[in-house]
Amino acid sequence: MLSTKRIVASPIFQGAVGTAAAWYLKFVWNTSSSSVDPPNIIETVETPVIVAMWHGQHFMAPFIQPAKTEKFRAKVLISRHRDGEINAIAAERLGIGTIRGSGAHNGEFHRKGGAAAFTEMLRALEEGYNMAITADVPKISRVAGMGVIKLAQYSGRPIYPAAMASSRRIQLNNWDRSAINLPFGRIALVAGKPITVPRDADSTALESARQLVQTELNRVTAQAYATVDRTGGPTL
Repeated sequence: MLSTKRIVASPIFQGAVGTAAAWYLKFVWNTSSSSVDPPNIIETVETPVIVAMWHGQHFMAPFIQPAKTEKFRAKVLISRHRDGEINAIAAERLGIGTIRGSGAHNGEFHRKGGAAAFTEMLRALEEGYNMAITADVPKISRVAGMGVIKLAQYSGRPIYPAAMASSRRIQLNNWDRSAINLPFGRIALVAGKPITVPRDADSTALESARQLVQTELNRVTAQAYATVDRTGGPTL
């Protein structure tokens, strides 16, 4: 008899769950009203860019792109973990390319595919893809890692801190405070101002950029939740 662990890890199970997740997120998006702040950010941004979000608040991110055009081609960094496989399948079903790997804070950067993923992200940006990345390193919530800063430094592309929140949600009590978005509510996208990192930035400048990304992510996240919980916003 197959164990539960082997069933969950099987490609058939993961494919089914990933596909179901994509359809569910589409249902949430299609039954919700949406707003964006600044209201013209999507039309005026000069792509490609690096979109940084917090873990657990990114499930609706595929719907940031308003149309499948060259300007809005996007890829997302997703971990190699079993849960990451389901997320990757869902993202691909929603038209987002995936790069597999993740950062680490305990010396496991290469084992988790971080180095190879970093090279692949640089290549994607050079080819005109926008890159979506969660800024906090796994298991350390709401503390920006240096990975997104280094990506901006070596690519020359700006970081846009962004947050999406929904008025109807289930807030999980896990390490990243994941928000499970529910249908028939309001969804808000809030983007911060672009943050650039000079190629010749020293360690002090890199740390300043990291702190700025962290501060801006906290600000836009708070604003996104305030928008959906108390007020409306410009129509997306």
